[in-house]
Amino acid sequence: MEWSASVAETELKGEVPRRWAHTQGVARRATEVTKCLGKDADLLVAAATLHDLGYAPRLAATGFHPLDGARFLRDEHRADERLVRLVANHSFALLEAEERGLREELATEFPLLEEPLLVDALVYCDMTTTPDGDRTTAQDRVTEIVSRYGDDSVVGRFIRRAAPEIFASVERVEAAVAAQPR
Repeated sequence: MEWSASVAETELKGEVPRRWAHTQGVARRATEVTKCLGKDADLLVAAATLHDLGYAPRLAATGFHPLDGARFLRDEHRADERLVRLVANHSFALLEAEERGLREELATEFPLLEEPLLVDALVYCDMTTTPDGDRTTAQDRVTEIVSRYGDDSVVGRFIRRAAPEIFASVERVEAAVAAQPR
């Protein structure tokens, strides 16, 4: 986990400080839900810490942050394959990739993990954290994203399409956390 925090801080803190604040909040959310993940707890925290790495200006080769971040982690850091695939596919990135004409490229290079709770947990962490790193609801987060990017933007279209899946992921994680012994 120290490695992921160091990489994220190096790439995001000075260049995109608001993205760094969001990243720190997403990592905090991850630590709150780790008990329902067992052996994958550290993997979730690392993915949460690195999920927006591709926003770093020097890494933005395609302009699609999940793909750019995953490629950087794979090529420059030889990161764990599951971690890289989580970063590449976080928060229903395949839907946004489709809007950008990159779906086949993303799906071929970084196939989705077949680990539903782990994938849902990363969605939960990202979509319950504001751009400033504070806690929010998934509904408010989707509304904020649409208002920031605009209804007709690539991101606006993607997030509206993904919203039902985002809300379902958040509900599944909340149920899994609630089912854990206190």
